[in-house]
Amino acid sequence: MEINLQSLEKLDTPSLETTINELIKNDFSRLVQILYRIDVSEAKLKNILSANPSEDAGKLIAQVIIERLAATKKARESFNTTPKIDDTEERL
Repeated sequence: MEINLQSLEKLDTPSLETTINELIKNDFSRLVQILYRIDVSEAKLKNILSANPSEDAGKLIAQVIIERLAATKKARESFNTTPKIDDTEERL
C-alpha cells in the first residue's frame, strides 16, 4: 500500500480509518512517519488513545489527522498573498 500526504487528503473518513488500521497492523513505522510528517502531536495522540481505550484506534487517529490537515490548510490560506482574480469582470 503506497500512501502519501496527497492521497491521505483525498480519502473520505471511513477510508482513512481503514487505511490507518491497516498501517497499524502491517506498517506501523510508516504510520509513525506519516504522523511525524503531518506534525501530529505525539502527546495529544497518546492522551486521546489512553483516554479512549475501547475506541477504534484507527478512528481516533484518523480524526486527529483530519483536524491537523484542516489546520494546516487554514494556515496556508491565511498566508496566501496571491490576489484573487475576479472572473466577473469582462475580459479584453
